[in-house]
Amino acid sequence: MKSLSILTALLGLASATAIRSEPRPKRTSYDGYKVLRVAAGDDAAKLNKIIADLDLETWKGAAKVGGHADVVIPPTKLAAFKAQAEGFETLTMHEDLGVSISNESGFQAYAGSADQTWFNSYHAYADHLTFLNDLVAAHSNQSEIVTSGTSNNGNTITGIRFWGSAGKGVKPAIVFHGTVHAREWITTMVAEYQAWYLLNNYGSDATVKSFVDKYEFYIFPIVNPDGFIFTQTTTRLWRKNRQTNSGSSCIGRDINRNWPIQWSASGGASTSPCDEDYKGAKQSDAPETTALAATLNKIKAAQGLKLFIDWHSYSQLFMSPYGYTCSAVPAKNTEYQALAKGAVAAIKAVHGTTFNYGPICSTIYKTTGSSVDYALDVTGADYSFTLELRDTGANGFVLPAAQILPSGVEAWAGLKYLLANMQ
Repeated sequence: MKSLSILTALLGLASATAIRSEPRPKRTSYDGYKVLRVAAGDDAAKLNKIIADLDLETWKGAAKVGGHADVVIPPTKLAAFKAQAEGFETLTMHEDLGVSISNESGFQAYAGSADQTWFNSYHAYADHLTFLNDLVAAHSNQSEIVTSGTSNNGNTITGIRFWGSAGKGVKPAIVFHGTVHAREWITTMVAEYQAWYLLNNYGSDATVKSFVDKYEFYIFPIVNPDGFIFTQTTTRLWRKNRQTNSGSSCIGRDINRNWPIQWSASGGASTSPCDEDYKGAKQSDAPETTALAATLNKIKAAQGLKLFIDWHSYSQLFMSPYGYTCSAVPAKNTEYQALAKGAVAAIKAVHGTTFNYGPICSTIYKTTGSSVDYALDVTGADYSFTLELRDTGANGFVLPAAQILPSGVEAWAGLKYLLANMQ
C-alpha cells in the first residue's frame, strides 16, 4: 500500500508537470464590473441593440421577448448603459464581479486524500489531476485513469473509469463530459462528485453497488483543459478552447458547436471566430471534438453506450435531444420526458432546487453541432442528456464554493433516478 501511495504521488506530480499553458498575458481584471439581469419585456430588439452598440458581453445569449439578458458591464460603460437602458427592469447579479471572482478563487490546499473535503472549494487544474489519481489509488481494484486524446495545446483529456463485480469492459458504458465550456467550473466538481460518491459508497450502499455492477462509468471532468487553464491563469470568463483561427486575431472554437452532426444547419451557432459560440471553420476541426467523438465511438463499439451526459451551467435545466431542431424529437421522446420529469423531482426533493426539463431547442435555445445530438444519432447511445446546473442567475457562472457540495448531492439524486428507471 505504501508503494502504491508513492506511485500515486509520482503520477500526480507527472500530471501536474506535464500541463501545457500558453505564454501568459496580463490577467483580465473584472474589478468594478457589474453583472445585471435586464428584463426585455416586449422590447428585446431595443435591449439587444443597446448591448451590441456598447459592445457588452452577455452570459446566456441575446434577449428574447419576455425573457432577459445577463449583461456584463465594465465601469467605463455603466453610465452609458444606464442612460440608454432606462425603463428596463434590472436585477443586480454581481455588484462587483472582481470581488465575486476573488472570493470564488480562494482555493483550499488539497489535503492529498480523495474525500468529501475536496468539494469545499474549487481547485487548480493540477490538483484535479492529482485528485483523480488519488481516487484511483483508493479504489485500485476497480478503477483506472483513462484519456480521450489531447487538446489543442497538447494537454491530455483525462478521466476516470470504474466498474463493478463483472470486471472492466463487460457492462454497458455511461459517459460524462464536464467543463466543455471553460468557465463552467461547477460542472467539473459535480462530475467528480458522481465518481467519488459511486466509488466511495460501492462497498456500503446496495443501490450504488447495483448501479456500478450494472454499468461501467467513464467520467471526464474537464474535456476542455486549455480553456479551463486559461480561466484560472488569465480570463475567468473564457468559454471556448484556445485554438487559433486563420485570418482572425480572435481565439477559440466552441467545442460544443463543432461536432459532426447538423453542423451546417443555420441558427444554432456562430460563423464568426470572435463569437463565443463560434462553430469552427469546418466540423470536427477542434482537436478536442475529434478526440472525444473517437472515444465515444470506441466505447460504444466495445461494450455499448447506455447513457451520455454533457454537464453545463447555469440555468437549472434537465434537457434531452434535439438541439438542432425544435420540430423533431427522438423516437422515444415520451420516455425521455418521463425520465427527465422524475429526475428533476428527485433533485428538488434534496434542497428544493427547481430544474425545468424538455428538449434542448425548445427549452433553452437552438444548438447545432452538439455532443448530445451526436451521441444519440451518430454514436447510438441509448440515452443522451445535458444538464445546466445551478443557478438561475443570482450568481451565474461565478457560483460560490459553498454551493459545490449541495450541487453534487442533488445532481446525484437526479442521476440515481435515471439509473434506476432507464429501460
